[in-house]
Amino acid sequence: MTPAENVELASYCTLGVGGAARFFIEASDEETVLAALDWARRNSHPLRVLGGGSNLVVADEGVAGLVVRIALRGIVTREVEGMIELTAAAGEPWDDLVRTTVESGWAGLECLSGIPGLVGATPIQNVGAYGQEVSDTVTAVRALDTVSGRIVPLARSECGFAYRDSLLKRREPGRYIVLAVTYRLIPGGRPAVRYPDVDRWLAAREIGSPSLADVRDGVLSIRRSKSMVLDPGDPNRRSCGSFFLNPIVTPEEANTVVARAQDPTMPRWRERDGRVKLSAAWLIEHTGFRRGQTDGAVGLSTRHVLAIVAHDGARAGDVVAFSRRIQTAVEQRFAVRLEPEPARWGGSDDR
Repeated sequence: MTPAENVELASYCTLGVGGAARFFIEASDEETVLAALDWARRNSHPLRVLGGGSNLVVADEGVAGLVVRIALRGIVTREVEGMIELTAAAGEPWDDLVRTTVESGWAGLECLSGIPGLVGATPIQNVGAYGQEVSDTVTAVRALDTVSGRIVPLARSECGFAYRDSLLKRREPGRYIVLAVTYRLIPGGRPAVRYPDVDRWLAAREIGSPSLADVRDGVLSIRRSKSMVLDPGDPNRRSCGSFFLNPIVTPEEANTVVARAQDPTMPRWRERDGRVKLSAAWLIEHTGFRRGQTDGAVGLSTRHVLAIVAHDGARAGDVVAFSRRIQTAVEQRFAVRLEPEPARWGGSDDR
């Protein structure tokens, strides 16, 4: 295996910023992924795995070591106890897969329409939107364990799913390289309508008994209205989508935030474990930031304060500095520390 050298990563990331990978290879099969791990070990280089680049900030200094871009393709389905088990390779484009399931009449992923990226990222991030998460349907993950060097199956119970989190992301980051994911879907199932925005979209069109396609259309429309669908003509397109996670706090901490806000109608939701989820967008707006606000070559989306947008001339350092400015302001105002959602490669805060 002979990787390329000094490959610029900006064009592989939706933000369009960042430096080069010292070594780079694209893997279209599992054998290449295994060979990449072996090469990195033999040459004492760290290994990074790149998917769609939609949830990633690469430092201006670039990335030391070997970056493997996952390009594995293939979809296999089978019927199991009246359900459809669909196994997709990690390099399959996510929204293409969702469209296929909707067109086939298989319920379970319809609310996750329009999310950029590849299949391999979905169990890592526990991707979710509009009332659904992939943890609702994932039954197994096929992964390369970089510690043992073996390809292993991971059952759903081993993935440690939580809000935008999993064992693969936080507890053992970088250990597992996702090769394929299996989802269990309901043929002929009813679509999930659990989110007020989707309810309102359907009601405005007088759709009382929505199909899977109706819900997908609604989610795509809502996401486009927030510049949350990749569109070459959208001035907000260079972003990672939502840059911050919605904070989840204790009830006591939530009461403190409400008191600081002096607004009892502040949006918040009780979680199953008793904690309280807050709206990061609401906190940002009520700290004084506004849609379309800029700071040099970066700023907030004109449609959504959760999205940080890189404009012409922006550098990764500008994005990180602006995100920290938002974090500091929200923490000073509400005593809540917002956690960035994108991974960061290179620089002092590599994670």
